[in-house]
Amino acid sequence: MHGPVPRSAWVQVVAWSVAVLSLTVLATAAVVRSTVLDPEFYGRVLEDERAYQRFYDEVLVDPRSTPPARELLDRLPVPQSTITSNLKVVVPPETLRALGDRQIAEVIHYLEGDRDVLRVTVDLEPVVANVERLSRAYFGDAVAALQQRSEPDFQAFVQRLSDIAARLVAGEAPLEGLPSLPLSHAQAVAATDALLRLVPRAARSGLGPTVEAALERGDVGSALAAVAPVALSERVRAAAAELMREAERGTWVITVDLDTSRDVWAPVHRARSVTRLFQEVVEPLAAVLCAAALSLLWLSTPSPTMRRLMPLGWVLAAAASLTALAVFVLRLTPGTSLFVPPPSWPPSAARLLDDIQATAVDRLLSTATVVAVILLAAGALLITVAWVRQTGPRVPDLTDPRHGPALTFVVTACAVVGTMLAPVALTGPSPRICQGSPELCDARYDEIAQLAAHNAMATTADRFIGPLQDPDIVGQLDAGVRALLLDTHRWERPEQVADRLGSSEFTPELRRRLTRILQRLNPPHPGLWLCHSVCGAGALELAPTLRQIGDWLRANPTEVVTLIVQDGVDAAATRSAFEQAGLADLLHRPDTDPDRPWPKLKDMIDSGRRLVVFAEKADGPVPWYRNFYRYGMETPFAVRSPDEMTCLPNRGGTDKRLFLLNHFVTAGGGRRLEAGTVNSRQRVLERAHDCERRRGSPVNFVAVDYATIGDALGAVEELNAERLRDDAPVPTGLTGAAG
Repeated sequence: MHGPVPRSAWVQVVAWSVAVLSLTVLATAAVVRSTVLDPEFYGRVLEDERAYQRFYDEVLVDPRSTPPARELLDRLPVPQSTITSNLKVVVPPETLRALGDRQIAEVIHYLEGDRDVLRVTVDLEPVVANVERLSRAYFGDAVAALQQRSEPDFQAFVQRLSDIAARLVAGEAPLEGLPSLPLSHAQAVAATDALLRLVPRAARSGLGPTVEAALERGDVGSALAAVAPVALSERVRAAAAELMREAERGTWVITVDLDTSRDVWAPVHRARSVTRLFQEVVEPLAAVLCAAALSLLWLSTPSPTMRRLMPLGWVLAAAASLTALAVFVLRLTPGTSLFVPPPSWPPSAARLLDDIQATAVDRLLSTATVVAVILLAAGALLITVAWVRQTGPRVPDLTDPRHGPALTFVVTACAVVGTMLAPVALTGPSPRICQGSPELCDARYDEIAQLAAHNAMATTADRFIGPLQDPDIVGQLDAGVRALLLDTHRWERPEQVADRLGSSEFTPELRRRLTRILQRLNPPHPGLWLCHSVCGAGALELAPTLRQIGDWLRANPTEVVTLIVQDGVDAAATRSAFEQAGLADLLHRPDTDPDRPWPKLKDMIDSGRRLVVFAEKADGPVPWYRNFYRYGMETPFAVRSPDEMTCLPNRGGTDKRLFLLNHFVTAGGGRRLEAGTVNSRQRVLERAHDCERRRGSPVNFVAVDYATIGDALGAVEELNAERLRDDAPVPTGLTGAAG
C-alpha cells in the first residue's frame, strides 16, 4: 500500500499550480499592455485595413451615405461638388491619421484611468496647416499683390482675415480689407437674394433693403456685417469666437466630453472597468503570487541547482500551454466584436468597422501566440539544460575538426542535387502577358476594353483645386488605368479672362477693375501645362509629366497606354513636348485609314511602340498624333446626374472602330459622392452592354472620374473576359439606333 503523500509534495503541487496560473495572468497582462493599451497597436490595425483611405473610397461614397450627406451639403451656399471634390485635398488621409492618433491617445488615457471622462479631442492644426500650404501654393501671388510686396507675408494676411472675420461675426463692418465692387441694380438684387438665403425666412424682409443698398454702393463689408449676426446662431458664433481665441494662442483644439452611459459608448466603459481591474488589482496580485510560488518551488526542490530548474521550466511550459489554449478557443469562438454597428449605418461603414475589429482581434491573438511561444521556449530551455546536466548524454560536437570533411561533403552534395532538381520543379516558361492578361495578347487594340481616367492630371495627390482623380498619373497607371484623358494649356493670361468677361453682364467699369485685379493676382507662367480649365487652380508641367509616363511604360514592358488629349496647345508645341520627354521610341503610328483593323496587342508590344496618342482637335502633322474622332466615337459627357447618362451619339458619329464611353457626372465639378454608385461594377457593365447593343460596337474606353473608387476596373476586366469567352467581339462599324 502507498503511504500518505509527503507534505513537501503537496506544497510543491500547490506552489506549481499558483505559479502557472499567476504567470498566465501576467502573460495576459503583457498582451493587453502591448495591444489594447498601446497606441501603436491601433495605428497598425488601421493601417493594415487602409481605414483612412477606405473612408473616402468606400464609406463616403456608399449609396446609403450619400443622401444624408447630400442633404446636409445642399444647405450650404457652396455647390456640394466643390466641397466633396476638395475634401480629400484639404483633409487628406494623412491628416485623418493625425486626427485619429490624437483620439486614440484620448481613449487609452480613459482606459488606463488617467481620465474620468472620455473626450473627443479634434486638433484642427493639421487641417489649418494643410490649408496654409495650399494657400501659399495657389494664392502667394495674390497675397503679395494685395500687400504690395514682392513676397507674401501670410502671417500678417491671416491675422488680417481673422480681424475681418471677428468684426463680421460681431455684426460690425470691417474698416478696410474687403473689396468695393460697383454693381448694377440687377446685380445687387441678385447678390442680395444669394446672401439672404443664409438667414432665416422671418428675418429676410427686414434685412433686404439694408443689404441691397450696401451692395448697390459697392460696400461688401457692410452687407456681410448685416447678414452675419442673423445667419449665425449663438452657438455657432460662440464656437467661432472660441476658434479665434484658439488661433490667437496658436492652437486649434476642440474638446468634447462624451457620455459613456449611452449605449454606443458602453463597450468602452466596460473595457475601462476591466483594464483598471487588471492594472490596479489583478496584475499586482499575480506578480506577488508568482514570485512567492516560484521562490517556494525553488526552495522546496532538493539540490543540486540544476535539478531546481526542472520545475521552473515546467511552470513556464504549462503557462505557455494555457495561453495557447486560450488563443485556440478564442480563434474558434465567433462574434468576438466589441462594437456591433447600428442598423442605421451604411453597409460600407459597418464592413469597415467589422474588418478593423477582426484585424485587431487577429493581431491581439497573434501577440498572445508570440508570448506563449516565448514562454514555451524559455521553459523548454530550462528543462533541457536541467536534463542534460543531470543525465549527461553524449552530444556530437559539430565544431570538431574531425567532422569537417563529412560536413563539407553533405553540404556540397545538397547544393549540387538542389541545382540539378530546381529546373525540374519549374512548370515551364511563364505565360506571355499583354495588358495584364495572357488571354489578351491575340486580341486587337480595337477589340479590348480599357479603363480611362477623365481629367487624369487633376488629382488630389497633386493638390489640384477641384480634383477629379485621387492618385497622381503614375498611381493611376499602377491602379489599372490604361487610357489618360489629359487637357493641355498655356497659362491663362488676364486679357483672355477679359475677353470672357466681355460676354458677361458685368459693367465696363467692373470688367476693367476685375482685369486689373487679375493682372496683379494671377500672373501667367510660361511653358506648356496640364490644367483643368484654369491653370491657377492646379497645373502640371507637360514635358516632365510625359516623361513620367514614358518611365512607367519602360518599367512595364507588356503594357499599352493611350493618351486622349484635349489640346489647348497647338500641334507643333505638343510635338516638341513629346520630343523633350524622350518618347519617340514609344509612340505608336496608327494606320492612316481609320477603317482598317488595329494591330494585335502582342504586335504593338513586340514593336516597342506602346503609347497611342490622340488629339481632340489636331490631326498630325506627325504620324503618331491623330484626331481621335477620325478613329473613334463617344457618348455625351455633359450630364448632371447618373440618370441622364445615355448612349446617344456625340462627337465622332456612329461608325468608328474605337468607342469611348463617357461615364461620369459633370454637375459643377467632380461628384465624389456619386462615384461609389456610378463606378460600381454593375452600373458600368449595365451601361456598357446597353450602349454596345444600341451602337453595334464594343466599348473600348470606359472614362470615369475617381477611377480608384468603386470597381470600374473590375467591370472592364469582365467585359474583356466576356469577349474572350464568346471568341467574337461585338461587330464594329455598324450604325445603330441610340438613346
